[in-house]
Amino acid sequence: MTITVFPKKYKGNILIPSSKSDTQRALLAASLSNGKSILKNVGISEDDKAMLSTIKQLGASVKSINENDLEIDGIESFPSEITLHCGESGLGSRLLISICASQAGKYTLNAEGSLLKRTMLFYVDFFKKHNLEANFFNHHYLPVSLIGGLNADEFVVDGTQSSQYISGLLMALPLLNGKSSLKAENLKSIPYVDMTIQTLKQFGIQIQRTSKESFFINGNQSYQATQYTVESDWSSASFWLVASALGQEITVSGLNIDSLQADRKIIEILISAGCELKIENGRISFEGKNRKGFEVDLADCPDLFPILTIFAVLSPGTSVLHGVERLINKESNRGKVLQEELAKLGVAIQLNKNTMIIEGVRSVSGGVISSQNDHRIAMAFAILGMFSESALSIENSESVSKSYPNFWEEIAKL
Repeated sequence: MTITVFPKKYKGNILIPSSKSDTQRALLAASLSNGKSILKNVGISEDDKAMLSTIKQLGASVKSINENDLEIDGIESFPSEITLHCGESGLGSRLLISICASQAGKYTLNAEGSLLKRTMLFYVDFFKKHNLEANFFNHHYLPVSLIGGLNADEFVVDGTQSSQYISGLLMALPLLNGKSSLKAENLKSIPYVDMTIQTLKQFGIQIQRTSKESFFINGNQSYQATQYTVESDWSSASFWLVASALGQEITVSGLNIDSLQADRKIIEILISAGCELKIENGRISFEGKNRKGFEVDLADCPDLFPILTIFAVLSPGTSVLHGVERLINKESNRGKVLQEELAKLGVAIQLNKNTMIIEGVRSVSGGVISSQNDHRIAMAFAILGMFSESALSIENSESVSKSYPNFWEEIAKL
């Protein structure tokens, strides 16, 4: 599907949808709990639906209270053998692989779309080191078949690939018989790990942090049913906040300004780029008439890369974005895709190993770009289309359903 965005003035308030990162963690934690949990403000993205489907497959009972609230009765006992379908969710698959590894049984986890091309070398190495039988397709890609039964141990892992692996282990290790320690060397995206620990605490699980990269976990812990409200999503908000900073009269609402979500960093980044933060009656926007080039390390919040690339293109001066290596194993190779698609519009950006260098331009031509089936690329270019010289058409625009199904409807309402 191709959607065209026209350059014009956009005005209105956007109520930000639920965080898919928070939703998936909460759904899985509720499914592991004793008793019935109430989850409020549950997301409706494709990734959220995939996690909801898998916990039902595992034996959780789910009852809809209303459109966004669920009652979840936890899994009584894990099936001895089952095949789970993770959709295209990288986070969901990594959380579930760890949980399945902690349980006695035979588990097969399938995937679809770009997730089939995203490496799982972390688990290949982890399972081999800890004597678990696991067979990955083509050596290190999903699907995977594994036999659970992980034992408590002193775990030392590589934290550079993704914090999602670490979050998965932190959810699984409390279920083992015995005490474990976990050291994630060179840990990236630390705010997402903080977010996992915060969620676990609300479900009665205690993780003791002994350093920035080290954790102590008591075994034989039990997840406890609770009432949990999913936060609105700072990742989704970032697109509208950048549109605001670039000159559109758009505000956002529903956000927790004190959130631990990694992409809340968009606030301080835009301020460092000369923009003025405005908060009025719970609505957030930016004034960006004095915006300028900026330098930032996005290693801990790589999902901000696409929209901040667009912001840099339309801001005077030179911007330097570090952390490009974190973009390779996403829904697309985002650094390369941003470079290729912007070139179609007459904008040249430099990629130098782990760094992207962008010279701001006065204007960008319209035309046709491909999102490469990447939801964040599609949404970032939609914002660019609001400011291009002529209409900008975005191919594979349906990809936004992965994280923000109502995105195009929101644009239409502005």
